[in-house]
Amino acid sequence: MTNMPAPKNRDSVDQDQFLTILSREDALARFETALFPRTVTNETRALADALGYALAGDVVAPIDVPPFDRSNVDGFAVRSADLASASEAAPVSVMLNDEIIACGTAPMRPVLSGTATSIATGGPVPRGADAIVMVEHTQPACDRAIEIRRAASPGQFVSYAGSDIARGEALLRAGTMIGSREIGMLAACGIAEVAVARRPRVAVISTGDELIQPGLPLRPAAIYDTNGAIVTSAITENGGDAVFLGAIPDDEQKLEAVMRKALESCDMLVLSGGTSKGAGDVSHRIIARLGQPGIIAHGVALKPGKPLCLAVCEGKPVVILPGFPTSAMFTFHDMIVPVLRRMAGLPPRSDAKVTAKVPVRIASELGRTEFVMVSLVEGADGLIAYPSGKGSGAITSFAQTDGFLRIDALADQMPAGTEAEVTLFTPHVRVPDLVIVGSHCTGLDLVTAPLARAGLSVRSIAVGSLGGLAAARRGECDLAPIHLFDEATEIYNEPFIAAGLELVPGYRRMQGIVFRAGDARFDGLDAQDAVRVALADPACIMVNRNQGAGTRILIDRLLGTARPDGYWNQPRSHSAVAAAVAQNRADWGMTIAPVAHAAGLGFIALAEEHYDFALVVARKQRLAVQAFLDSLASPETRAALERAGFRPA
Repeated sequence: MTNMPAPKNRDSVDQDQFLTILSREDALARFETALFPRTVTNETRALADALGYALAGDVVAPIDVPPFDRSNVDGFAVRSADLASASEAAPVSVMLNDEIIACGTAPMRPVLSGTATSIATGGPVPRGADAIVMVEHTQPACDRAIEIRRAASPGQFVSYAGSDIARGEALLRAGTMIGSREIGMLAACGIAEVAVARRPRVAVISTGDELIQPGLPLRPAAIYDTNGAIVTSAITENGGDAVFLGAIPDDEQKLEAVMRKALESCDMLVLSGGTSKGAGDVSHRIIARLGQPGIIAHGVALKPGKPLCLAVCEGKPVVILPGFPTSAMFTFHDMIVPVLRRMAGLPPRSDAKVTAKVPVRIASELGRTEFVMVSLVEGADGLIAYPSGKGSGAITSFAQTDGFLRIDALADQMPAGTEAEVTLFTPHVRVPDLVIVGSHCTGLDLVTAPLARAGLSVRSIAVGSLGGLAAARRGECDLAPIHLFDEATEIYNEPFIAAGLELVPGYRRMQGIVFRAGDARFDGLDAQDAVRVALADPACIMVNRNQGAGTRILIDRLLGTARPDGYWNQPRSHSAVAAAVAQNRADWGMTIAPVAHAAGLGFIALAEEHYDFALVVARKQRLAVQAFLDSLASPETRAALERAGFRPA
């Protein structure tokens, strides 16, 4: 990695010198140096309209809250000295004053020795009284007198003036994000409007010829624009006022016009896509024409997020995020949020961190700081952090993981068993009630649906049957779904159950060869003949499955030593196999019948495999485990599995 010297003059920056990969720290420092210091623009807003804004300055309480001594209960205002001897056996009699103090009623008469005044909760304490006696501890006596059966201490059931908020107290500090609680505090002091930092107006543009807005038909080779929605929401979450300008094709002239208009009306511009240096990526070329100093960093030693482009044009930040959703969102939260929050007058984000053990080795690219999304589960000796393994194009990485860990740029791996610091996406760890690690199946969602309806959280981590068994043996999950065939015994799953595990029968699903309907090469053949035909045709491309999957074992038994074209294409799910065949990227593969039928593909049955569960015996009595077992055995779940094309065991 090569770092450049900082530019001597921001107004005479040579754009080309920035086409060098910078470290994360260097890129962020250059970006902030080009933007700050700067004045945060303030505005005055009515209290009702201040929700979500940052206070522009400290707020000092103008009054005491409560503004007077008040009663905390319904009862009688008394002098505590009068009741020093009161007890159940020897009650003290006092005379009632001829007024009743309600909320909003100012007392007119003092409480003299030997008297009491009726008072409601929240009522102001009258002169002379120093305690409140609950009405439950009194009883009526003759002619406007009451008997009190308990002694009272000075200050009993009294909230003194200023006991909540004292006049002159710093009520809220500058930079505080105004929420419902803060609005309540301000309202209690009679404050009707506050000075807040004006939210920076941030234009959001998605770029790419392939983008379609949600709600419109998806044409071939197109994808829905997720970054537009995600980035817009993330800006709002971090104090910005987002303005989404849509998805713009890779037309340099049209994109430049939109970018110029955005910078005229907004304080910041964020684009996603078009950050690479290929011929079709035009965004970074336009920036050179939008104002000085221009590009600050183009390429950061991050994974994910290497193509990030940071620029400043006439004092306004311009950011081009990578196109892949996880890359875009991670770089946004890591590199852009600190700048956006400063512009919005907010303090730096405070991230919660926990320590967790990494159960598997994580390979990393030397020279790039890598951030790995992880899911947290509870192990025997503490938290376990499972890497998501979904890659930078995965939409679900942020939503379905708990946080991320960092691998230093100088390391080429994180060894299994490493105790790592995990930065959480939420303030608190949310360990799921039920953890399932192993082979994934669409039928599993039908079994866990009743648990979700009952308020139990379920986390399913797909690592394959063998990976699930390893996790179960280490005590890192409750259940491991498996479908492993033992050739020596010709029995599914049972031979693989080790000490401390118990096999729970699940359901049966038909595995078979999948092909495009109408392909004459496969019509009318059984599975073995279909594979022989495919192997004899050099133009026939297969799609495989990942090592460790039960389906891979079946495929390898059929192929023997043959390694046809497509053998090393190894997706991790049945759905991916079906998609490869349906989209003509492959001609055949192996998947389960429900997935094949849902994709409208031809299917040749091979073997009904057993999809069962390795249960960690030590966790069997847990509430969520019992709920899972009950669901698996219930008539409702069994019927749902049958409707989906599975056969309950």
